[in-house]
This record gives sequence, structure tokens and C-alpha cells, in this order.
Amino acid sequence: MHSLFHSHEPDPPPAVEPVPTVFPTIQGAQIAAKFVGTRAAGDFYDSIRVGPERVLIGLLNVAARREENRLILATAQRIFRQSGAELFSKPDLNESDALTELTLLINRALIDGSTSVRSCPAFIACYHEQFGTLCYANAGHTPALLRDHTGVIELTSTGLPLGLFSHATADAPTVGMEKGSALVVVSRGVVDCPAARDEDSFGLDRVKQLLQESTSSAQDLCTSILNAVNTFAGEAPLRDDRTTLALVRTA
Repeated sequence: MHSLFHSHEPDPPPAVEPVPTVFPTIQGAQIAAKFVGTRAAGDFYDSIRVGPERVLIGLLNVAARREENRLILATAQRIFRQSGAELFSKPDLNESDALTELTLLINRALIDGSTSVRSCPAFIACYHEQFGTLCYANAGHTPALLRDHTGVIELTSTGLPLGLFSHATADAPTVGMEKGSALVVVSRGVVDCPAARDEDSFGLDRVKQLLQESTSSAQDLCTSILNAVNTFAGEAPLRDDRTTLALVRTA
């Protein structure tokens, strides 16, 4: 005799993905980001307005494949947006202190939300429209590159990657961005991209050269860097996410 009732396993929960980024309009500046192909690993970027004159930007790279870290990336984005808006809305704001606190909160969320250690190099910054300043924290990330009339400088690491130690903090210095200057942040997948026929990698120096020679918009700058990486790699398989984020001050 067959039962009229059938056991039914509950449907698995839908995969959690970070909310797609819609870049805010920035007075006197442009911001853009691009990546190659389909996301396979842990690259993640975001940007939100956190006040009348301040915009937060961030590029993170959570270790592991995409199918393993979707929830972690979504958690990092939630903290980035919610805590970022709260910290940078305070009337007696100290940007450096607020940014250091934000990296600490994201760091703890990554640790609490993962069943294993997930190293997360991160570059997070606050751009001030009126003053043209950039307060940034580089938590073990590939150096960001800042170009102005004097050349290109590296914004190197100011702390350990996130996700490793619960009380680790990153310092948050401030740099000025003059009219015509540009900031570029690339993921490890860009720097470590192998050449098609030898053991060489694309490297940061090639990104510097492209940035130094460029007078393009933020969008075109991202495109030119990724096109150069693709040409360099040839038919080599995509081993890691390749992501570029750019901020150009136009006025």
C-alpha cells in the first residue's frame, strides 16, 4: 500500500550574494570598478555615500572560492554599509578613528561568520569632496597607487589582513588628491596574473606605468588596465578574480 503522504526535504536557502554596487555621484570626482569574467574567488568592491561630503570606497579579497564565501562577503558588505554610515555620521567625526573602527568591525564579523580562518586583504578609504582628501586603511592589500603631478606613489599596508586576529587594527593616514590626480586599486589577481608563455607575472609596475600615462576617466582607466592584463595573459586560464577600482579627481 502506498502512502498518500510523501516526505519532503526543506528547500535549501537561497545563495546569499552581496548587493550589486551602484556608485554614488561624487562632486568633482569619478569612481568606477571593473572585473574580468565571472566571479570565481573572493574579490568584492563597494562604495556608499556616508555624509554630505564623504564617500566610502572599499576593495576586499576574502580567501576561498566564491561558492564558499558568499555569505561572508554579504556579511562584510552589511557591516561596511551599516557601520560605515553610523561611524561617519557622527558630528565630532575623526575620519582616521572612524575608519580604524570600521576595519575592526569588519574584521570581527569575518572571524565570527566563518568556520575557518579566512584571510581578507582589504583597502578601505573615505574620500572628502570639499577638501579632496583620502583617509585610507590598507589591511594587507596590494598597494593602492596614487598619481599626481609628482608621479605615482604607493599607499602600502597599514595593518594585517582582516579575518586573522580579532583585535588587529589598521592605521588610517590621510593623503591629498589634487585636481587631475587618480587613485587605482587592483586585486591580487591582477598583480599575480601569469604571462601566456613564461613564469613572469603582470606585476604592480605595469599598473603604475599605465596609470602614469593615462589621462582617462575612471571607467576608461579600469578598462585599459584590465585589457592590458588580458593581453598579457593570452589564452592562460583565469586562476583568480581580476578587479580594478579607480577614483579620479576632476575638479
